[in-house]
Amino acid sequence: MRCVTNGEYPTFAIWENVMGAFVSGDRLDFRAVLESFSSTEIPMPESKWANAGVVRGREFELSWRVLDAQYFGEPKLLQRRKRIFIVCDFGGFRSHKILYKPENLFKNPKIIGNIEDKDTRSNRRYSDKAGREIPNVRPFQDRKMRGGAKRRNKTLFRNSFGKPNEPFPTLLASNPIMFAYWENGKEEEGFIRYLTPIECERLMGLPDNYTKYGADGNIILDSARYKALGNAIALPCVEYIMAGIKEEFLTSAQNEQKLE
Repeated sequence: MRCVTNGEYPTFAIWENVMGAFVSGDRLDFRAVLESFSSTEIPMPESKWANAGVVRGREFELSWRVLDAQYFGEPKLLQRRKRIFIVCDFGGFRSHKILYKPENLFKNPKIIGNIEDKDTRSNRRYSDKAGREIPNVRPFQDRKMRGGAKRRNKTLFRNSFGKPNEPFPTLLASNPIMFAYWENGKEEEGFIRYLTPIECERLMGLPDNYTKYGADGNIILDSARYKALGNAIALPCVEYIMAGIKEEFLTSAQNEQKLE
């Protein structure tokens, strides 16, 4: 597009990927991404790629940073979801201002909305008291649990059990997350079930039933919704970046007006 528009558009480019991009292809793939944006040779780090960095040229600036979804949104998302974000500014040197704005750390965890009958499947138990009393939610890392059991690794198996009300592990496209749920400290009266699609949407910062219908208006299968959400980008992280871009555009416009 920049070739077609003689380098005018786009002014900004955004790239997102999983943490594995840092090590893919013996770390060469991430360098290739940086070089494709910057059109310049990027030196390889001695050990590994840092979680944040800046590349500056004569007419551009590129910044990358690892964002964890649990620290973004109001209220903060209850999901650990680390992703690499790149912001490239082809029209100046503002990418670091956009990607490195301070955010308040996650302090007050909240339950992911009320658990209602219509949100759960008919063969799964639920509590109509959710939202009025403070429940205890303990997420499981299913893959770690199965791996620990298969390898007979007691430590790995124990570590698959999260602490009560801590953020959920990363949503995956391959399988939904299990969690234990009980109220008023009565763990023996609790139960285990999978997150519903609506709860997964909330963990991504999306509106309820955002993935329920396809472009044709038909209802999408839950399995397809889980997969789509596992591959999705946490909305508050994107809003954080886009708000920074908007702020820089407005600042540039105001500065131009002052010069006129």
